[in-house]
Amino acid sequence: MHTMTRKQFLKSAALGVSGLFCAASGYGFLKTGDDDKDRNIRGEVFKKDAPDKPWKWSIEGYYYSSDGKTVQCEICPNRCVLAPGDRGICRSRVNIDGTLYSLTYGNPCAVHVDPIEKKPLMHFHPRSRVFSIATTGCNFRCLNCQNWEISQKRPEEVRYTELFPKDVVAQARKRGIPGIAYTYSEAITFYEYMYDTARKAREAGLWNVLISNGYINEEPLVDLCGYLDGANINLKSFDNRIYECLNGGTLKPVLNTFKTLHDHGVWFEMTTLIVPTYVDKPEMIKRMCQWILKELGPGYPLHLLRFFPQYKLTRLPATPIDTLESLREVALKEGIRYVYLGNVPGHPGTQTYCHHCHQVVVKRNGYRIEEMNMLNGRCKYCNTAIPGRWG
Repeated sequence: MHTMTRKQFLKSAALGVSGLFCAASGYGFLKTGDDDKDRNIRGEVFKKDAPDKPWKWSIEGYYYSSDGKTVQCEICPNRCVLAPGDRGICRSRVNIDGTLYSLTYGNPCAVHVDPIEKKPLMHFHPRSRVFSIATTGCNFRCLNCQNWEISQKRPEEVRYTELFPKDVVAQARKRGIPGIAYTYSEAITFYEYMYDTARKAREAGLWNVLISNGYINEEPLVDLCGYLDGANINLKSFDNRIYECLNGGTLKPVLNTFKTLHDHGVWFEMTTLIVPTYVDKPEMIKRMCQWILKELGPGYPLHLLRFFPQYKLTRLPATPIDTLESLREVALKEGIRYVYLGNVPGHPGTQTYCHHCHQVVVKRNGYRIEEMNMLNGRCKYCNTAIPGRWG
């Protein structure tokens, strides 16, 4: 039986070779159906049928439409329309003869064990470790991307490892790690891999956290919420024009993501990178906080991160710390109860203060927690409930 190298296969897919699906079917493409039972076993069937073929890392997309030739991806608001051989904006989805495939299933390029505080999640199972995975791909084109080495690459352009959903869960359990994070690049672009892994993790008693830009359509997000326990969603700015020019996306779908997570009881925290001249305007932060208070309430933490020049924004300076401090004060005065400063180790803004008595209830030194002045999710000093998932 003739086999191709991984790069040869992907190259031929990009050229739209006629009949490629039929030829490849015997090598491990898994033709999927719509029923829940089929979705639950996709990863295992795929690995069993093609244990050593380069395209075993491909799987039919879970959300797309097709007229038999052209496909439209329905995972994110980009809604990429692809002719045969075309890839989506994320670079990890391809149309092969009228069927949409994800090219990163079971194929992570980053696998690490992290402290949960690194995500950052400050009110979610503190002191926990989390098994973190990522593949290539992103549906944004942020000029200030911090992980461009993988997020802006095609899957065939990076080193990778094989780790199918049940293997991810097995590795986490073997190490005594209580949860899995879908992180580093953009997890929405490896939705199928994330969904199947999250489902198996939940069955095994592990929790799941999504670290994302939040640029996802409502239907796949609602489906995923059934297996999500926590999330950190990057709110890039509160100005659609900035989203368009700095990130290559739009604001409204991200706001809808916050409301969907809130409505489905998924704990989340919000992160905003304070990019000088783009996202450092007090009036914009004020409007952002007013929307949060009206639509979500005061209890979800907001992280304001210090920007450092890299990727395509090296012309800008690092965010002044006094700018971060002043914007934190804006958010607190508006009524957001928990506002953290990121990328400024040792700053008082990295601690958790009770919103009622203002005592330090979680004292941190970097990612290490030095004091937990809480009992059963309540402030030890005044017995006020601190929102979060304390475990």
